[in-house]
Amino acid sequence: MTDTRYEFACKTVKQAGAYALEYFKRFDTLNVEAKGHQDMVSEADRNTEDLVRQAIENTFPQDGIVGEERGNKASETGYTWVIDPIDGTQNFITGIPQWCVIIACVKDDEIVIGTIYDPCHNELFHAQKGKGAFVNEKPIKASQSISLKSGSVGTGYHTKGDYRHTLAALELLMKQGGVFFRNASGGLMLAYAASGRLIGYIEDFMNCWDCYAGLLIAQEAGNLVDPIDVQAGLKKQPRIILGAPGVYDSLREIATATFPDRNK
Repeated sequence: MTDTRYEFACKTVKQAGAYALEYFKRFDTLNVEAKGHQDMVSEADRNTEDLVRQAIENTFPQDGIVGEERGNKASETGYTWVIDPIDGTQNFITGIPQWCVIIACVKDDEIVIGTIYDPCHNELFHAQKGKGAFVNEKPIKASQSISLKSGSVGTGYHTKGDYRHTLAALELLMKQGGVFFRNASGGLMLAYAASGRLIGYIEDFMNCWDCYAGLLIAQEAGNLVDPIDVQAGLKKQPRIILGAPGVYDSLREIATATFPDRNK
């Protein structure tokens, strides 16, 4: 059944991306509402999630759903879909083409499907557990870097977190000659780390809809990922550490020295 869901996820995330892209092309007409101190939620955000939810309800009505905008539905099958309709909302509403649609699927305590679609560049990053990772139809692999000096490290910051943790991590990274990269879309940065464009990614904590797809894609591409409790992470944001094999230990040292361990 996972193969069927995988095909469904790849198809649906592209449909949702195409739908959101039409909004993006006329972003200046959106009816935007405030969401917290930094994020913004738009009509496009809610409607895109509704499109994905309806597709799941029509195809796998007994599966669970966890979504950023519309709340949760319990699973009767062990499968739970995790949705971020537009990751990088601030970019989206200000006309920056760095955002994506994310759909992951969890089976019991494992992430089994991950899809991240960037409609502005028509790039679909996708993976099924145990079957490798791809961008569109091309296999992707982790960076071959063996030094923090030879590549960029993605890093995010959640407004509900403590900015001092992030600053401390960046200071340690830069002291080792590293360069950090941030584009305000955690999903895309995880996809870039998965595909070797970045050598790794660290963040104090992330919501499951932002990171689950990327974590699986990164692992399937050969990156090392700090283990998380998948079921617990559906409710409590885990700390994220992943990196290419040659730099993972260095990144883990930085992250464990500066970020609290939220994975316990």
